[in-house]
Amino acid sequence: MKIAVYGGTFNPIHNAHIHLASEFSKREGFDKVILIPANIPPHKRAPELADGRDRLAMCQLAAKECGFEVSDIELRREGPSYTADTLAVLHKCYPKDTLYLLTGEDMFLTLLQWRNPSEILKHATICAAPRSHEGMARMQEYAQKLVKLGGQTILEDVAYLPISSTMVRLAVKRGESIGGLVPDPVAEYIHQHHLYEGR
Repeated sequence: MKIAVYGGTFNPIHNAHIHLASEFSKREGFDKVILIPANIPPHKRAPELADGRDRLAMCQLAAKECGFEVSDIELRREGPSYTADTLAVLHKCYPKDTLYLLTGEDMFLTLLQWRNPSEILKHATICAAPRSHEGMARMQEYAQKLVKLGGQTILEDVAYLPISSTMVRLAVKRGESIGGLVPDPVAEYIHQHHLYEGR
């Protein structure tokens, strides 16, 4: 099987996340897409981080809408959530299958600064999409570095949706509608559980 792994803080998961994963899945013919919310993101500060149980629940609601799966593998593991560790575990779970790691432009362009990048490149093909026309050239140049280190990459010019988790949290704080920013069940969950209000 071709299994796509999409990790992130998902604080909260939003429509741009779903759009990127769905487009890659259609183009590459993935058999399975697994969303993996991070326990403690090692790459960025997250002062407004919702509880892991809430982020997992929101991912599950979003996944149900589009036929993805969700794993709590990183939430069950204490400490920072390192992609290399996650891929090593998934490789043992799916030894005969091919793993693909989905990322956006920003994360793709820092991959060699992650913990154990050689392990990441060994276990998964890196899939990424740019945020702009200029971004593709930067990513192609960076991809050549990864290939020289034995990695495989797939770059797709997926239309960029200008939505971020920060934008969603800010809208909630201001009492504005988040319809169109997140899947409807996720919006309902955020309001029911009073997430991101007054922070």
